[in-house]
Parts: sequence; C-alpha cells; structure tokens
Amino acid sequence: MPRERIQRYLARAGLASRRTAEEWVRQGRVRVNGVIASVGQTIDPEGDEVTLDGRPVARPQEPIAVALHKPPGVLSAARDPRGRTTVVDLVPLGRRLYPVGRLDYDSEGLILLTDDGDLAQALMHPRHGVPKTYRAWVRGEPDERALGALAGGIPLDGRPTAPAEVRRLPAVPLVPGADAVLEIVLREGRKRQVRRMCKAVGHPVVRLQRVAIGPLALGSLAPGAWRVLGRDEVEALRRSARGPGAPRAEGPAGGERGA
Repeated sequence: MPRERIQRYLARAGLASRRTAEEWVRQGRVRVNGVIASVGQTIDPEGDEVTLDGRPVARPQEPIAVALHKPPGVLSAARDPRGRTTVVDLVPLGRRLYPVGRLDYDSEGLILLTDDGDLAQALMHPRHGVPKTYRAWVRGEPDERALGALAGGIPLDGRPTAPAEVRRLPAVPLVPGADAVLEIVLREGRKRQVRRMCKAVGHPVVRLQRVAIGPLALGSLAPGAWRVLGRDEVEALRRSARGPGAPRAEGPAGGERGA
C-alpha cells in the first residue's frame, strides 16, 4: 500500500476526525514504531506500528460506502441528542459511518453513508457539482413558464439558484394531494431547496424523493433498506465528482442539501 499521513491513518481507524488526530499528534500522544510522530509524517499502513497514549491502534478496515433508502421521519445524522432515529441507526454494520450530505427529515430517498472521508468530501463539495436527481409530487399543474423558471433559477436567500434540469413525469402515479410529478436535477444543495423552489412558482411539494446521486440510482431499494456499494459503483461516484459537468455552483464546502 502507498504511504499515508499519520492523521489520515488515525481517522481511517475510526478514532477521530483528521483535525482531532492532528491535534493528538501535536500533543505528542501518537508514536510510530516507538518514536513520537510529527504532523504530516507519512507511514506504511501495513508495516509500521502506531500507538495512541501507549495503546496500539488497530489497522483500519478498508472503507465502505452504503446506499440507503431513507424513509420520511428519519434524521440524516450520525446521532441525535433528542433520541430520534437516524440514518446510521438503520445500517447496523458496527462501523463508524457518516451520512454524505443530508435529506430533510420529511424527505425520502437515496442517501449515502461512508467511512471514506475523501469520497464524502468529493461528493459534497459544491465546486464538483455532482448532480442529484429528485422526484417531486406537487400541487397544481406547472405550465411551461413555471418549468422554465425552475430550470433557469429561482431567487433564494438573495441570489438565484444554479441552472437545473426540470421535466414533468406524466407516467408516474400521483399521491393524495398532488396533481403533477416533476423530475428536478440539481448541482447545488441549499437548505430545503427543491421545496422552496417549487413553492416559489406556486406549486408546493407534497412528497419529495431523491432518486439518484450522480450515476448511482435508488432503483428498487425499499424504504429503510440498504446495501454496500461495489468497487465499480464507488469508482463511478468518484469519477462523477472529478469529471466535467454543468457550471459549478459556488458555496461553502459540505453544504450539500437540496431537499
């Protein structure tokens, strides 16, 4: 295996974030082969012995990524001080997994969980513009003007949304209270963006489901069900974060929301 920085190794071992691990190194709590480690030091993950406060650090497992069909009423977080069910609670793998971005409490659909920080950062960073596809059941029947406004940009928080792909899905069954179904593809993620965009053009959302993240589709995964992604699927996600696409949205890293 290639050499890697000591703080990344500790983070992959599930002990803490890279930032916290780096602070441990600064405090002299980490040793490599019995010698106090330094910030930025690289190690051989297979051959070097790493200790924290004198205790051996178990070699990290290979990172995994999980696709989950989040039901409504489940929190997109690793834990909740109020005791509500979280997406992590639904994936009992015994690993320190974290959700990649968020789906709002009352939204549903595809969400990723992983212990691969590099993958999570690549997918969430706004400048990568990884597309997220949503299916929105709305009140009323949007006309071409409303669809054009959604696609071209809706003023939210003092600035327009980035261009989106929008189309009606006449073949999708309706739900109670809805008159039409839209497919909306976003390359940015502001808080409750799809709901706010649709409300702005006079068509409030009744039900909202994320059906794809980049090349990965929700498919037939049932609500509450999950599966571990294969290596080819993970690599396809990485390529979607590296590859060319629509104009990139600007904003702070880690702000992926959308629903």
